[in-house]
Amino acid sequence: MQTVQTLMKNLALAPANIAYIALVFVAIVCCMGSPPVWAADYAGPLLDAHLHYNTEAWDGQTGPHPPSDVLARMQRSGVRAIVANSRPNDGTLLLAGSPLARQAGVAVVPLIRLYRNRADYDSWFQDETIFDMVQAEWTKGTPGGAYKGIGEFHLYDSANANGPVAKKLMAFAEQNGLAVLAHVDDVAIDLLMANTPSKGQKTKLIWAHTGIGGAPVARVDALLARYPLLMGELSYRPGLTCADTAQGSERLCPEWRALLLKYPTRFLIGSDTWINPRWQAYGDTMQGYRAWLGELPPDVARNIAWNNGAKLFDVPTPY
Repeated sequence: MQTVQTLMKNLALAPANIAYIALVFVAIVCCMGSPPVWAADYAGPLLDAHLHYNTEAWDGQTGPHPPSDVLARMQRSGVRAIVANSRPNDGTLLLAGSPLARQAGVAVVPLIRLYRNRADYDSWFQDETIFDMVQAEWTKGTPGGAYKGIGEFHLYDSANANGPVAKKLMAFAEQNGLAVLAHVDDVAIDLLMANTPSKGQKTKLIWAHTGIGGAPVARVDALLARYPLLMGELSYRPGLTCADTAQGSERLCPEWRALLLKYPTRFLIGSDTWINPRWQAYGDTMQGYRAWLGELPPDVARNIAWNNGAKLFDVPTPY
């Protein structure tokens, strides 16, 4: 875990405001002023807001992870809803129409993925056939109902947020009330928001990994304040947890605990099953979330684990 001196040095170098620094200071003092209390793991339902069911996982249901396998993994982990997007979209359609999903008690929220194949990762933002495909999928829908968003998409160069198709898709999403799942840096967040009719004030954008490149917490804070519907998804997020050598486990880092407490309705969890080993580790991933969610006040933990995603996508509360 970072020392107090190192943490305060990092904060001094970041463009944090006084209120933010005070919030972190309170979190640190509380930890220092009393012996550690090991809370029980969060035990409620989970909503996996970043799930891929790519072709190599199921491969026409003959792959290593057919629907019965992945749904059993979700059920064992207490995952009661998923936000599914796949390369190609056939994987999402398979889950959305599967009677096994209903039997497992797993609600499927389908997103339109922009990728027909791996080549599309690098060119979707300027490929008009991608926009045509999204419109066709949107019109067609899924066996389980309408699509609820688009993505996940990647921008390896933030300037490509101004590509012609990127601009059209951001406007299309906002105009149709669709969420957008975007794997981008903090610069691209501003550019994507600028390309919407409301300039980001009515845009339901889920920031995949809340910046996998490790945008400073103060920068994340500033973006959440600027865009009222921006949500942070927390898979692979650098600096979220710190090693607890005494317990041999991971705990929330103080600066991230402070941010989650400041914005309890703005974060989501996800598995990001982008390769098959992520399916094999699915239970461990979800247990990792349950462990650090248990450190938070129960209402905050429930928000991040379930309520925030359920509200965003109108998913009924499981009983």
